Amino acid sequence: QVQLVESGGGLVQAGGSLRLSCAVSGRTGSNYVMGWFRQAPGKEREFVSHIVWSGGATNYADSVKGRFAISRDYAKNTVYLQMNNLKPEDTAVYYCAGRMFFQSDYNYWGQGTQVTVSS
Repeated sequence: QVQLVESGGGLVQAGGSLRLSCAVSGRTGSNYVMGWFRQAPGKEREFVSHIVWSGGATNYADSVKGRFAISRDYAKNTVYLQMNNLKPEDTAVYYCAGRMFFQSDYNYWGQGTQVTVSS
């Protein structure tokens, strides 16, 4: 079983920055992928970014490329999402999720953290 707990959300003005954290506990292993997703009001949940726990390969949605950066800290068992140059359209609940490398679906999810960007 894997537990994921997000933190770091809040209210920020457009152009500002926030860093989200996802504390990971439980059995994961090196072949694990950690992802960030978001869901805005009235919209479907969408992929934001992912990182492979071992090796650190990353991927980003086009809408956040060049502005967001995902990283992980082995010692703290934590994944981060650094969000810069935030835009009002980034407003959403952000979720951390995990899956095995060979799976396509994420099977572990955090409770979400609200990010609100004011114009």
